[in-house]
Amino acid sequence: MSPFLVTRTLPEDATEAALRADVLHGLTRTPKTLPPKWFYDAHGSELFDQITELDEYYPTRAEREILVARAGEIAAVTGARTLVELGSGSSEKTRYLLDALSELETYVPVDVSESALRLAGEALIAERPRLGVHALIADFTGGLALPGTPGPRLVAFLGGTIGNLLPAERATFLSSVRSLLSPGDALLLGTDLVKAESVLVPAYDDAAGVTAAFNKNVLTVVNRELGADFEPDAFEHVALWDSDNEWIEMRLRSLAEQTVKIPALDLAVDFAVGEELRTEVSAKFRKEGVGEELSAAGLEPVRWWTDRAGRFALSLSVAH
Repeated sequence: MSPFLVTRTLPEDATEAALRADVLHGLTRTPKTLPPKWFYDAHGSELFDQITELDEYYPTRAEREILVARAGEIAAVTGARTLVELGSGSSEKTRYLLDALSELETYVPVDVSESALRLAGEALIAERPRLGVHALIADFTGGLALPGTPGPRLVAFLGGTIGNLLPAERATFLSSVRSLLSPGDALLLGTDLVKAESVLVPAYDDAAGVTAAFNKNVLTVVNRELGADFEPDAFEHVALWDSDNEWIEMRLRSLAEQTVKIPALDLAVDFAVGEELRTEVSAKFRKEGVGEELSAAGLEPVRWWTDRAGRFALSLSVAH
């Protein structure tokens, strides 16, 4: 059986330090913000899994449709011997690529969650005993060093997660990915596409209220980890379409005038009635814009695929 290795590039206390820094910075600025990565504790991850099954939430189904249809073509174009997945989570969608990549020797899942990496890695090794798995406990937005693995390499960043980055952050991120690649290596990128507001907003504000619970879960995380006294029911979930920036914003709107205490930071945060805390930006893309951003990072777009309804896209680009 091939080896299953786990390498930690994050210090043990890195997650707590990052949370403290993000909460202090985000809640003392105007307007107030918190990064979406803090949705995803165990409960938040369960809620997101529920979201992906909702009728209103199309991205997961649309991306899976493309992967099923195009995995063979992706394998043929890249000839990848190493697959690197950023933000791998459960590695569920990755199985379509693993099945298609006949030359694959090594899978490198990258995630901040050691438990998710171990669970997914052990399952993959059991299914594919010849596959080498080298998991990285790392924050891929903070600079990344890959293990020495055979090329060509295919880096996959799926789920439309790149939309959570602001434009300047995306440019930095794509440049950092390019720096990991050798000529002939490739990037497979998932991007949600611009479409009617009537389709976009319900995907982030479902009738069953699952996304609302997911959004409020960030307050529960801050309460548990930093001893804060947020009352989630004192906030309402808001999702809106910003047509100028072409992104969805998720916010939490204060239903009362209130003061939240965060003892771990020796911080008291005042909220006015109706004041909003932004918790997520989810940018939507057009083909031309994706191509321009990839080219600016030194990547050459070579393939573009959408689902049948044209809601979501996978692009394949290669390092010059």
